[in-house]
Amino acid sequence: MTKKLKRKLRNIILGAIIFACACVVEHSASGINANLILGFFLVAYFIIGGDVVKKAGNNIVHGRVMDENFLMLIATVGAFCVGDNAEAVAVMLFYQVGEWFQSYAVNKSRKSISDLMDIRPDYANVIRDGKEEEVDPEEVKIGETIVVKAGEKIPLDGVVTKGNTTVDTMALTGESVPRDVILGDDVISGCINLTSVIEIQVTKEFEQSTVAKILDLVENASSKKAEAENFISKFAKYYTPTIVVLAVMLAFLPPLFIDGQYFKWIYRALSFLVISCPCALVISIPLSFFGGIGGASREGILVKGSNYLEILSKASIVVMDKTGTLTKGIFKVKEIHPSKESNLSEEKLLELTAYSESYSNHPISKSLKEAYFEKAKEKEFAKERIGEIKEISGYGVEAKIDGCVICVGNDKLMEKYQISYEMTQAPGTVIYVAKENQYLGYLVIGDEIKSDSKQAVAQLKKAGVKEIVMLTGDRVAAAEAVAGELGIKKVFSELLPGDKVDKVEELLAQKGEKEALIFVGDGINDAPVLARADVGIAMGGLGQDAAIEAADIVIMTDEPSKIARAMEISKKTLTIVKQNIVFAIGIKVLVLILAAVGIASMWLAIFADVGVAFLAILNAMRTLKSKSAK
Repeated sequence: MTKKLKRKLRNIILGAIIFACACVVEHSASGINANLILGFFLVAYFIIGGDVVKKAGNNIVHGRVMDENFLMLIATVGAFCVGDNAEAVAVMLFYQVGEWFQSYAVNKSRKSISDLMDIRPDYANVIRDGKEEEVDPEEVKIGETIVVKAGEKIPLDGVVTKGNTTVDTMALTGESVPRDVILGDDVISGCINLTSVIEIQVTKEFEQSTVAKILDLVENASSKKAEAENFISKFAKYYTPTIVVLAVMLAFLPPLFIDGQYFKWIYRALSFLVISCPCALVISIPLSFFGGIGGASREGILVKGSNYLEILSKASIVVMDKTGTLTKGIFKVKEIHPSKESNLSEEKLLELTAYSESYSNHPISKSLKEAYFEKAKEKEFAKERIGEIKEISGYGVEAKIDGCVICVGNDKLMEKYQISYEMTQAPGTVIYVAKENQYLGYLVIGDEIKSDSKQAVAQLKKAGVKEIVMLTGDRVAAAEAVAGELGIKKVFSELLPGDKVDKVEELLAQKGEKEALIFVGDGINDAPVLARADVGIAMGGLGQDAAIEAADIVIMTDEPSKIARAMEISKKTLTIVKQNIVFAIGIKVLVLILAAVGIASMWLAIFADVGVAFLAILNAMRTLKSKSAK
């Protein structure tokens, strides 16, 4: 519990004691001055509700009159004016008790998310001049070496240069099973080192690190509001002045034309005002979305705004990239085929290909480099042999190796440079190689389907997704093989980044007005499509920074099944939001009518205000308790 909540609770308890004493004195003692008793009630009133009075006064001074503090002020002051001192204090007391429970509920939900995302490192142990120095992570530069001991958070992204260990990635990915890390492995900030001391060479400054980006996503998620939240904001803006006007009319019009009993109708108007406070809607709806975002983050699904959570619940078309999304993106060189005319050995063809891809971090490039180092028993490239390297998006690379131009890429690259080549339909990704526009041969790279990809497709169909589409830049044979195994009927292959955008545009035109298109990808070439889709989902485990930046939702694991889980969370959140709207408005309208005709007292008014808000918030907090589908 925060200090503010403790202080507020103390005030409520102290004020309640004084209020109880005032009630006892008023009803049991005789001959005591009425002003003295009123003084007791006023002391209790200001101890309990002084902050409400202060907020209402400040808001009036700054021109923000119509809020719940103003409604409570005029309702309780009105009760004092008509002589209902005990009721005035009781109204404020129960209102503050309800507010305290609401604040406690909100604070608890925020704390659970804060604890969940408590991944920001406090310090980094950097080695400088041969000595270990504790510094702020923001002061560490790329290329410096940091030491991470057992039990410490990894403060920055980097590569392990010394030691082996096990890391806990729970806060980032939602995975409960620790990961083993060995020499040469990439590690990301925010994980906890569990077993042994390791040294890490920093590859990203803190501002660009994984932990900084995740924290930024979480902190800014609430800035992008869902339609339901925007509706509530607009509703409250017009609702409050309308209620005040109706209360004034209720207080003064019926006495003029019906019975002339101003006291009775003013009391009803005051009850009407207390009931009308829209706090149940104003607090519980944002909290529902906040809880949904927190529940999703607990499972390694980061949602950048509640609006995306709302749109996700309407998904009817899911478009997915293949490599790194449905497949592991961990490629292996399976075949090497030098052309007869080149007179090259397999080792030489692999060497030229690997050198050409030496500066790329694409999974296919990594597989080529790994295969070369393994066969050649080398640890690094001879940099003097490497000249300018130019990446041609959607085609491959053009590199100068030993002064000669080497082209490495798909069949489109060969056709672009009008190079005669040997077309093959080998299953897998085919990499063609040419030197000075002369064809040298091809290599076949194999990828593996992720263990839960088939489950993900089945879950999406079960969730009501009408159409699942796979888009890929890979060849037809490789694309159709993966699609067939996963049960995806619609597949488009050999697409450039621009082609993917065109296909998504076509699919967007086909969907209904109240339906949404989701795109899931992980590579740099997916960034334009992620940005164009109604909701873009990036696979954060293997994903490129550009894709994660462009996406609206980031899945911090490599599990495509989390897509269906995210949809499940979004639907649950929207259901709770709708329940709260119907419940809050329905009870308010009913009790407002009862108050207007004189059936509802100020006590029932308190239930309609605080009680309804409290119940709605408890319902909203269910979004935090997300449970994975079995």
